[in-house]
Parts: sequence; structure tokens; C-alpha cells
Amino acid sequence: MFDAGPTHVHQAIAQAVHDHGIDTMFGLMGDANLFIADHFARGCGGRFVPAAHEGSSVLMALAYAHVAGKVGVATVTHGPALTNCVTALTEGARGQIPMVLLAGDTPVANPRHLQGIDQRAVVLSTGAGFEQMRSPELAVRDVARAFYRAKVERRPIVLNMPAEFMWQEAPYEPYVLSVFETRSFVPEGEALDEAIGMIASARRPMILAGAGAYDAREQIIRLADRLEAPLATTLKAKGLFRGHPHDIDIFGTLSTPAAYDVIGKSDCIISFGASLHEFTTDRGKLLAGKRLVQIDSDRSAIGRTLHPDAALIADAGLTADNFVHWLDEAEIPGSRFTAELNGEELRRHPPARVNKTPEASVNYVAALERLEEALPKDRILVTDGGRFMTEVWCRISAPDPRSFVVTANFGSIGLGLQEAIGAAVAAPDRPVVLFSGDGGFMMGGLGEFNTAVRLKQDMVVILCNDSAYGAEHIQFIDRKMDPGLTQFDWPCFAEVATSLGGKGILVRSDDELQAAIDAIETRDRPLLIELRLDPNDVPRMRI
Repeated sequence: MFDAGPTHVHQAIAQAVHDHGIDTMFGLMGDANLFIADHFARGCGGRFVPAAHEGSSVLMALAYAHVAGKVGVATVTHGPALTNCVTALTEGARGQIPMVLLAGDTPVANPRHLQGIDQRAVVLSTGAGFEQMRSPELAVRDVARAFYRAKVERRPIVLNMPAEFMWQEAPYEPYVLSVFETRSFVPEGEALDEAIGMIASARRPMILAGAGAYDAREQIIRLADRLEAPLATTLKAKGLFRGHPHDIDIFGTLSTPAAYDVIGKSDCIISFGASLHEFTTDRGKLLAGKRLVQIDSDRSAIGRTLHPDAALIADAGLTADNFVHWLDEAEIPGSRFTAELNGEELRRHPPARVNKTPEASVNYVAALERLEEALPKDRILVTDGGRFMTEVWCRISAPDPRSFVVTANFGSIGLGLQEAIGAAVAAPDRPVVLFSGDGGFMMGGLGEFNTAVRLKQDMVVILCNDSAYGAEHIQFIDRKMDPGLTQFDWPCFAEVATSLGGKGILVRSDDELQAAIDAIETRDRPLLIELRLDPNDVPRMRI
């Protein structure tokens, strides 16, 4: 317990963060935040994880929050340190990830400071929230307000901390704001009656679960079994129903051809906590002619993309249980839809093409199939952005949604390795597997690979190197134009990984792929496997 009484503001901020149950802080120190980081580590017994780039610290905190299921915390100094976080903050806001960024600010007394900017305007442009530290005396309360908002608003909150406050003194008393999360059953009423009526009358019902249903797995499975309905997830909920015989995996443009056909035959979609965006619905085609029952605890999510036929603002698990209760009361028989289906077949994606792979490269899909079997089963799966990612999403499994980190909320590349590091900090006893492209690794991974080495993390990086910006390469090819501007003569990434303190293996043939697979078993440091691919031999994105 921190003793009440006068203390320096930088100490009070660090202690206030610790009072919120935070034991890990990511960041990059500068003159406006270095004393906070120091006191958090030395005075509060916390762990400070230093990044090589400010934006990386935010990305690490985002992945940490996702895997650990708690608020992530990062800290940066002022000026360019904060502007370097714009993409990361946008990624977090679009992904609805709760985190707090402690951002130092230039002294108010020096409006012409070289690094002075309008922090509020910068932050709000990303979709993140902004909280101003008002005075030394109110610093602890402002920290509490930032944490409260991060939890309730489910987005990053940036706390602006004027540099001149840091060595001022003020009384310290712990202060934490409670977050009130009272769940309730769906009430009786017309909306409930409509939803149950549609579900009860469906001949081929299907259940779709999204990120808002992470904690309702067992209840939703109970409903699916009662209805004899197949189960599917959005991309972000990948792995939620893993192991269930009637799980068809991802719903939408990432479905297998057989699963896509089954979705087309269904007549009622019961959606729990899913955003129903254009990729999940294949631009609305998969829900055309079907009844849609949408359940979400967020009122603003209802009808955001497609207007449902019935909707309930409610907790996913409690609603699923409520549906089962009323179906039993009315003695509604099961649909027998699952009796028509072969779950294993519905989850099987088309095999690799048998055409000859160009020399000094490997077949991408065939390599993924071998890696799916060889990679550690208890892995946390992280994917960077790029055209390679949709095949990874389809063919590489994750144990559950918390073990699957998607860095594509803003459509950026170059965020994967940083988030992989944050995931590894959150789960130090589990291996982290990252799939990244060559462009994304050069953009963001190269600067942080040594961070993973310094932290001695158990990490396997599969670097998909087609020596091109793949999505742009395809656009030139489709228009019968020269794709030369999209192609690059990169260095050997395997050699770079080794020079940065890890172990790198170059894969240009099936024999070299087997050697890389063998190395997975004997790894003792971050391992990077560079798959050399032909840019004309990589499947198109499934979007």
C-alpha cells in the first residue's frame, strides 16, 4: 500500500497505474515520461517493456490487452513520440481494444516549444479518446478517469501529462473508479417473442458468433445443439467453437466452398456479438432472403451494416440460455439441419495446386498445410497485414479467440511483430507464431525483432517473402501493366534475423522447408523462417 502524503506527481502517476492492477507497462522513454517509467519499475515493482519505436509500444499494449483480457498500458513522451502512435491508436480504436496511453506534453509556459502540438486534435482524429491531466492535485483522479473510460468505451484513451507537473508535489491517496457491469436476462416482450418465433420456425437455422460472444461459448453451443444448427464465427472469433463437430469455422468470404454453399441454404442466421460487415456477409449476398436475428450488448451495433428482422440488446450467453428455455417450454423440435452436414468436410479448404512451383521458391499453400501440422499446438497466432493473410486465416488454426491476434482493423501492414511481442509478454509460457509479409516486416518488424530477442521470447516468425507489395502487384497484372515498381530486391531476411540475435532459416525448396520444421522443435531463441515465394504464385486475397 502506498503511504498517503505528499509525493512527486511522476511517482503518483506510476503508483496510480499500479493501483489499477497493472503490472506491465510498454513504452519508449523521453524527457516527459522517463521518471514515470522508472518509478513504475523501481518503486512499484512493475515491469517496463521498452520498445524501439513509440508506435510499437502502443501495438504491444493492444495485443497484451487482447490476450490477457485486461487494460493495456503504454507510455510515450511528447511531440513526434505521440504522432508516431497515430496508426497504432487508430488500430486500437477500430478494434475496440481498451488501453491507456500515458503521453507527456510540452510545458504550457512554453507555447513555442519545438515539439509542441495540439495533442487533443491528433488523438481525436484516430478515434481514440483524450483525457487531460488537470493539475498535480488531481493527477491520480485523472489516471482513474482514463482507465474507467478505456474499459467502458472499449478503445484507447490518451492521458495528456504536462511535463512541468512531474516534479511537483501533491497529496497522494489511492483512487479507482468502479465499472458497473450488471448483466440481465432478456425481458419478456414483443422483441423476444419475434426472435423466438423466427428461430422456432426456421428449417435450416445457423448460429454466427463474433468478438462480442467470446465468453458465451458454452451457452451458444447449448443452443446450437438444441436447434441442431451448425456453428460459425467471424474472423475475430476464430477458434471459438474449435472441436465441436458442427463448427464450420469462419463465416463469409473466408468460408470453404462447401461451407459457403451451406450458408446459402440456411434460412435463419442467429448472430451473437458480430458486426456483420461486408466480408462476413460477402457484401450482403450471404444474408439475402434469410431472416436475421441479431443479439448484441452494444445498441449501436444493431443494424450498423444490415438491418435485422429481430434484435435484442442483451448479453450473448444469457440470451442463448433464454432461447433454450423458451424452445423447451414450447416443445419445439430440433431442425435436423446438422444431420445433413459433414463438419470435417465443411472445414476443409481446397488443397494446393499441383502445377510446378517456380525454381528457388516454395508453394505457399502446401507450405501452410505442412506448417499447420508442425507449429506448436498451444500457440498464440498473430497475423500481419498483406495479401498472404487470408490463406493464413483459413488454413492456420488458433486454439481460441484470445489466442488469435488480428492486426488488420485499420488495413495496415507492418504491425504484426510488435503485437506478437505484446502477446508473448501477456502469455510468457506459450509460444507465439507470427505470419508476416516481406513489406510488412521491413516496415515495422525489422526494428522490433531484436526486442523479441532481448526479451528472450518463444517466437516463431513465418516471413512470406514474394519480394513485392503483393496486393499492388496484382493490380498491375490485372491491368496488363508492368508490376516492376511493386517488386523489391530485399536482403536475405533469414540472415538479418540471425544478425539481430535470433535464428533465421531460408526456405526455397521442400527439403529446406523440412529443415525449418525440424528447427521449430529445437528452437531456443526467436526463430524466423523465410519462405521464398513467387509473386505470381501466391493465391489472391479472399475478400
